[in-house]
Amino acid sequence: MQPEFERFLKNTMTDIKIKLTDEFDMNFQRKAFFNEKWASTKLHNHRGSLMMRTGDLRSSMQSKIINNSIVFTSSMPYANIQNNGGEITVTPKMKKYFWAKHLEAKKANKSTDAQQFKAMALKKVGDTIKIPKRQFIGHHAEVDKHIQNIITHNLEELSKQLKLDHKQ
Repeated sequence: MQPEFERFLKNTMTDIKIKLTDEFDMNFQRKAFFNEKWASTKLHNHRGSLMMRTGDLRSSMQSKIINNSIVFTSSMPYANIQNNGGEITVTPKMKKYFWAKHLEAKKANKSTDAQQFKAMALKKVGDTIKIPKRQFIGHHAEVDKHIQNIITHNLEELSKQLKLDHKQ
């Protein structure tokens, strides 16, 4: 491969990685996957979005270039189910957590939340809970647009560089 093309490919992949990392991070500010709003939560009286309460999911996102691909990952165990939606099975540990959250909400006079947590705590072990899709990483028309813009810009830069090299 010629050095100019290798540099073009490396720069393009790096530019795409940086741009998409920024865009996926901004989905948390938008509370949407670009223009697709996230499902709301039934819990009330909380600061901010469900996906932003601690910021752990947002800050756990990482991206790296592997060969000619960009891979986005998260160390949070619930990242995949939030991004894609799905069902989880109630466990004894979950029931204990929901009872603790119920008591916490009750103590803070957040009766609506207390009722919601109590309802979750009363679910039977083995029941399923549907988690709605709240996508923050993945394919979207906006992703394609950003990739196309970066490729076009970098091709123009490569063309300029090749013309300069040719004149010399």
